[in-house]
Amino acid sequence: MIPDLDYQIGISVYSTKFDGIGGKIRIIPEDFEVSEKILEKTQNAINQEEGYAVYKLKKKRIDTNHALSDIFRKKGIRLKSLGLKDASAITEQFVCAGNKGKAIENFSTEKYSLEKVGFVKKPLSKKDMIGNHFKIKISECGDGLSSFAESDKVLNFYGYQRFGSKRPVTHLIGKAILQRNFEKAVELILSFTSSYDSKENNEIRQKLADKQNYKQYFDQVPSQMDIERIVLKEMIEHNDYFRAIRAIPLSLRRFYIQAYQSFLFNQSLSAAFTDGENLFEAESGDVCFDFKGIIGKFIKGLDQNLALPFVGYSYYKKTRFDYQISQILKQEGITPKDFFIKEMQEVSNEGGFRQAAIHCTDYSSNENSVEFTLSRGSFATILLREIMKPSDPISAGF
Repeated sequence: MIPDLDYQIGISVYSTKFDGIGGKIRIIPEDFEVSEKILEKTQNAINQEEGYAVYKLKKKRIDTNHALSDIFRKKGIRLKSLGLKDASAITEQFVCAGNKGKAIENFSTEKYSLEKVGFVKKPLSKKDMIGNHFKIKISECGDGLSSFAESDKVLNFYGYQRFGSKRPVTHLIGKAILQRNFEKAVELILSFTSSYDSKENNEIRQKLADKQNYKQYFDQVPSQMDIERIVLKEMIEHNDYFRAIRAIPLSLRRFYIQAYQSFLFNQSLSAAFTDGENLFEAESGDVCFDFKGIIGKFIKGLDQNLALPFVGYSYYKKTRFDYQISQILKQEGITPKDFFIKEMQEVSNEGGFRQAAIHCTDYSSNENSVEFTLSRGSFATILLREIMKPSDPISAGF
């Protein structure tokens, strides 16, 4: 049985036949360990005497962005990460200075530590990262973990955190922006409620459903609702929906569009699997990624991974998945052209491709723990979803 939350984010299938062991994850941060893997040639290059400083950031109970903001506040140095790691885990990742110069000394706080590992000639980027290694404990689960043997048969869905987890709204905001319905986008940001969210959050959002209440309840909006406070302030001062959306940081506005693209991708993958398409092997005419992550047409005999279109204004129609994707776009009332937004060109997105199946290596299990490595951009929670088959993903720790 597929949970309702899965349908809300576009996932309507399981791709494995495994019954599922239930259980919970992330009861404590130590139950979920993540360490970043980078290219061997990149690792070997981190030995310069000067250049751009590279550090290893280890953290828990704080996400990457907040840790880097805190480092800037305390040490005055801006560092960039190769990927984002959430707060509900013990994580280890590489971060790099954006400017050449002397490295700062190693230091630590209650939530994170920063250790210098060397220098590189040019700043590290996402291309230097190949994936993440996970070590995860599943608590309160049934027997059978050792019999899970389908780690090569898991579809590469976008995970719950892409959509807001307890409040799956990011893709809906993205769709409203694409439809140039900025009033609806503001309403979703301020007043969309979810049964998974806290009672306090839902109560304040219900009050904000009435525009007349904006000024009265502004001071009651908690500081962690920082985006809501930005939007409210603009609405109180200017009563302009478009201006209120423009006030949101660019990276987050782009994320809203990407979240909607992720929703379309999840739907497309679900529909193609339901229709019996082979999503684990590339065929003649397919678009694929090679082992270096370079996109191209399928060539027999080469080691390639099947890719599905990630819809944007440059959507590529000539794949065997166009039927499913076109049907979904029709149901959604969206066209590829909508992803070019004249009014807000900075958030326009041309789209691209994403691997159809998760590429999982080094998979092993021991009693109630699993360990595996996933390529960049794949979600551990999606592999765990197939192992656990949770009836309620949020209470299970997803």
